[in-house]
Amino acid sequence: MKKDVPYHHGARHEDTNPLLSWWAGGIGIGLVLIVAVGLVQPIGVSAQYVVLDGVLLHAVLPDVASRSPYLAKAAQGWTLATYEFFFVLGIPLGALAATVATARFRTRVVPIEWRRRFGSNPGRRLVWSFVGGFLLLFGARFGGGCTSGHMISGISQLAISSFVFSVALFISGIVTARVLYRDGGSRC
Repeated sequence: MKKDVPYHHGARHEDTNPLLSWWAGGIGIGLVLIVAVGLVQPIGVSAQYVVLDGVLLHAVLPDVASRSPYLAKAAQGWTLATYEFFFVLGIPLGALAATVATARFRTRVVPIEWRRRFGSNPGRRLVWSFVGGFLLLFGARFGGGCTSGHMISGISQLAISSFVFSVALFISGIVTARVLYRDGGSRC
C-alpha cells in the first residue's frame, strides 16, 4: 500500500519503511549463505559479469576470447548455464517479484534526493549511474570480490582480506556521503 508522508520542506514522498526489520534480513542472508555453501559454494556476484562478457565475446569472436587467459578461466566452458549465473539473475528478478507482490513497484529515473541536489536531468543521472557502476565493478574485480563475496562469504570464513575490504568500503561510503551530502541532507 502506498503511503505518502510529508517532510520538512512541505513536499511529499513515498513511505520507505522496510517490510522486514534489519535482523530478519540478516538472518535471511545468513540462511541463503548456509544453503549456498552446503550445496555448491560461497556466494559472490561480480565474477558473473566477467563470465557474461566472456560468453558473449566467445560467441562473436571465439579466437579473441580463447586467447584471454582471464576470460577462459572465468567463463569455464563458455556457458551461462551455471548455478552462479542463475543466482545472479535471480537477484533482480527476485527484487522485481518482491516489489510487485508488495505493491511497492515504482519507476523513477531520477530519485527525489538526486533531483533535489543535482537537478532533474535524466541523462545526467544515467551517466553518473553508469560511471558509479563501472567504478564499483572495476573495483570489485580488481579487489578480487564484491560486497557479497567479501562481506558475506569472506567474513563468514574469517578472511582477513574481507575484513580489510569491509572497513575500506565503509570508510569510502562515509567519505562519499559526506562529500555528496555536505549539508547532512534530508531523509527523503
